[in-house]
Amino acid sequence: MTKVLYVEDNEDNVYVLKSRLARKGYTVLIASDGAQGVSMAATEQPEIILMDLSLPVLDGWEATRRIKAGEGTRHIPVIALTAHAMTGDREQALAAGCDDFDTKPVEIARLIDKIQSLVGKGRVS
Repeated sequence: MTKVLYVEDNEDNVYVLKSRLARKGYTVLIASDGAQGVSMAATEQPEIILMDLSLPVLDGWEATRRIKAGEGTRHIPVIALTAHAMTGDREQALAAGCDDFDTKPVEIARLIDKIQSLVGKGRVS
């Protein structure tokens, strides 16, 4: 099963997306702030990270920069998720190291397509 780290502080969003991904066969781990997300990326080694951008402690941009700077985590693809997509957010997320960008509410089929296209890329066996 593909292990997904979902970094999100909104409990409703966590419940909905975790449930939907679990039904599709994904193992979903949850981090409730950016610092916890960085730590869990290193210890849990998920196949992919779904990163909210508006997070406590460290925002999603900084958390992504730290994940992509880490020798043991830079290979993990990150998809930025945001409910408040503003002009330039996609570019800012990609500049921070995100591999893709999506908006909330999440369209599950589109997100799963993005997850499947990124999982395995950049991994060294």
